[in-house]
Amino acid sequence: MVRFVIIGIVIAVAFTLYALVDAAMTDGSRARGVSKPVWVLLVVVLPVIGGVLWFLIGKGQARPAGSARPAAPDDDPRFTGTRMSDTDLDAHMRDLEARLRELDSETFPGEEPRASAAPEPAAETPPAPAPKPKPRDGGVSGDEGDAREGGARADGDAAQP
Repeated sequence: MVRFVIIGIVIAVAFTLYALVDAAMTDGSRARGVSKPVWVLLVVVLPVIGGVLWFLIGKGQARPAGSARPAAPDDDPRFTGTRMSDTDLDAHMRDLEARLRELDSETFPGEEPRASAAPEPAAETPPAPAPKPKPRDGGVSGDEGDAREGGARADGDAAQP
């Protein structure tokens, strides 16, 4: 007898879970009577009875094949139909392209203005000046001596202002 009760409980739980998933995954437009969230709540609150009510009353019939909505907008002839004449469409495209060119040529704060949309060739940098040769005697040249403390030169004379 206990086995039949356990088997009955397992079947009731499985049926309730199936009804709950079905109610949650079904399109909301197919729910009859009350809204879809209310049906999900009924299935949870009234485990077996809610599932039976969902399958008998709540779940509506599938739509006939002729009244099915298109799956994507590009399948809908109302969406893909051209409403503009060729001349209007060409004028609209020219306007959009002009606006895009205007946006491309716009400069923002901190940017250098561009002369054209084409990439500019990189300007060549002048070569760095050659370093001055150091004197061979180990002494300090006149320019470097001025940088010493007190402005004294290697020969002991003070630098002239």
